[in-house]
Amino acid sequence: MEAATDTPRGALDFVTAHPGAGIFHLKDFHEPLRDSSEIRRRLRDVYESCLDQNKFVVITSPVRFIPEEIERSMIFLELRPPDVVELAEFLRGELQAREEGTVDVSETTLEQTARTLLGLTLDEARYALRRGLAEDLSLGPASMRAMLEEKRLLVNRGGVIEYISEPRDLGEVGGLEILKKWLLERRKLFQMRDTLSSEIVPKGVLFMGIPGCGKSLCVKAIASAFELPLYRVDMIEMFSGRHGKPEGAFVAACKMMEDMAPAVLWFDEIEMAITSTETSGEQGRIFAFFLTWMQEKTRGLFVAATANRIDLLPAEMIRKGRFDEVFFVDLPLEHEQIEIFKIHLSRRGIDPAAFNLPQLVSFTSGWTGAEIEQCVISAITRSRLEERELTEHDLISNAVKSVPLSRTMKEQISHIRGWAFERAMRASLNPVGR
Repeated sequence: MEAATDTPRGALDFVTAHPGAGIFHLKDFHEPLRDSSEIRRRLRDVYESCLDQNKFVVITSPVRFIPEEIERSMIFLELRPPDVVELAEFLRGELQAREEGTVDVSETTLEQTARTLLGLTLDEARYALRRGLAEDLSLGPASMRAMLEEKRLLVNRGGVIEYISEPRDLGEVGGLEILKKWLLERRKLFQMRDTLSSEIVPKGVLFMGIPGCGKSLCVKAIASAFELPLYRVDMIEMFSGRHGKPEGAFVAACKMMEDMAPAVLWFDEIEMAITSTETSGEQGRIFAFFLTWMQEKTRGLFVAATANRIDLLPAEMIRKGRFDEVFFVDLPLEHEQIEIFKIHLSRRGIDPAAFNLPQLVSFTSGWTGAEIEQCVISAITRSRLEERELTEHDLISNAVKSVPLSRTMKEQISHIRGWAFERAMRASLNPVGR
């Protein structure tokens, strides 16, 4: 270090006094710029003295802070996380540095691992890789699971974006035949996204409807069907104030997700951030940004949004062109209820064929899928406490004691159905009679 350059002012004076051409690197110089008007003034003098002298000042910082006084005199370059090519090259170097012959470094393995680590910095990728190698030196399924778990921890520490590590299969969604058919068709188009026009590549889908009818489950099934990782944006956490201004946190989350593409991005309860009752101020700016971003985002990002208070969504949000389709998820039909009972019984190791399910659903008219699942769980709990096998009587007994949401909140559900009747496509083949 040159003499008298151990202070911010001394470093700037050294740049000015240097007789020849040069590149001067000021590390983490955002703090002196933030704290001192004298340093900001001196940097402007440095700019004038370096002009046309082949002297260049480079300021690096982990945070973006550009004083208004010098904003128009600087070039700002934001370094985003590495892409697949950079990650593959980094992984190649890391693996080759290990003992020769212990790690499979085929191009296929490198690319698969690089795509797994998309969105991480090189340091974070190194942590994840070493955790994966500790599980399996061949970078097989065990190491991939370990790396995904490390990625989940790294992504989730921010608080706003959550990595969902356990997507659900489409077969675990009862009913909703129209929705399933639509998703399988769009999956094919999404997988061909690099060869198609941007107008044809699927952008996203909006699920609206009655709470407990499977909107969140459908989003998880999309990630499984598309064979993509799933990330959820927590709207409540975003507006908590713990991550700065919600507007900035929302923009940062969207940009971060573009770095992780291809992926499915889930905006849960999107009406929390974008409502028709707030057209100006912060929520208005978030809404304007979201509309533009949906049109211009990378084609490798599929957006799935869910909403319960659908009447709060602005008309611009649900019109054709923002999302590829808007689905209304209603109360399940009788045959869908039977399918839901079968799914939840089978998941818990119980043979559905041992029960008269058509008779059982006569007791569950107007029930949501979540209420059916809870009925199964409660009945199994009762049978386990009494140390016996589950019986049909257990299920019926729980059913007759329960009051469904469609009865306790009849007016609100009627309002939701009426609002969505001409605004969304039904996810099931036939709507439940109102």
